[in-house]
Amino acid sequence: MTLKQGKNKETYRVLSIDTELHLERRLEALGLTTGTRITILNNDKKGALTVKFRGTRFALGRQIAEHIEVKEESI
Repeated sequence: MTLKQGKNKETYRVLSIDTELHLERRLEALGLTTGTRITILNNDKKGALTVKFRGTRFALGRQIAEHIEVKEESI
């Protein structure tokens, strides 16, 4: 599943990021890499997704979230 399809308050593990190289490098610089645990704080189907990973909150555009493959993480 993609991050865009995730539910509020759920935690996921990043499996892959399939986007343009410069954007992928930017996400890596922010700490979003394969294997990162990511929690969706707000995915109300309008505007950007608000997520939390590595202790920091971020807003990700829906187009970007569509290219991040995740799996559900059991805590």
